[in-house]
Amino acid sequence: MLSSAPLPQAVNLLDAGSLLGTFGALGIAVVLFAETGLLVGFFLPGDSLLFTAGLLCVPGTHGPVELSLPQVLIAAVAGALLGAQAGYWIGRRGGRALLARSGAGRLHEGAARAEELLARYGHGRAIVLARFVPVVRTVLNPLAGALGVPVRLFTLWQAAGGVVWTVGLVLAGYGLGSSVPNVDRYLLPIVAVVVAVSLIPLAAEVIRSRARRTPEGDTHR
Repeated sequence: MLSSAPLPQAVNLLDAGSLLGTFGALGIAVVLFAETGLLVGFFLPGDSLLFTAGLLCVPGTHGPVELSLPQVLIAAVAGALLGAQAGYWIGRRGGRALLARSGAGRLHEGAARAEELLARYGHGRAIVLARFVPVVRTVLNPLAGALGVPVRLFTLWQAAGGVVWTVGLVLAGYGLGSSVPNVDRYLLPIVAVVVAVSLIPLAAEVIRSRARRTPEGDTHR
């Protein structure tokens, strides 16, 4: 007889709910490791994944899966910190040649933003700030390795930034879910807002860089 069991649905790597429903807390660690440690992971939804995971830790939330807050926090911190450190060593070994081989325009734009952060704020602040900017947090870690940022300095600041980023977003999601009844009904709009807010720093950097280039272009006329 044919089985009537439903067929498993394909996982949408860009959908936080799909990732969490399929892989649970383990998926958080894997996604954050890829996003912060491997250049191919620049498109993954780190911010929305962390916030959604926090929401789904609230008891009684009718989401795709019910998560444990301690497990989510441990998985998030471990994935983000190990990923950043792996990205640093990849950059240290492979240098800029790894980035040069990529044809992704967003990746090269992220590299430009990462270099601007390093030049403007110095290594420590730039490494922390990069955690909150999509794409930039993917590129800055191997870029720091390629530029020869000292291992101890990088490890200290990437750990500080990684803990603040992951724990902050997870607890923000958990806090919202705990204070708003039936918040799962508004999950998609909330995630959309989180994604939009996470892109604000990147947009601000683009606007600032263009504003700086315009006066420079006028002086050469």
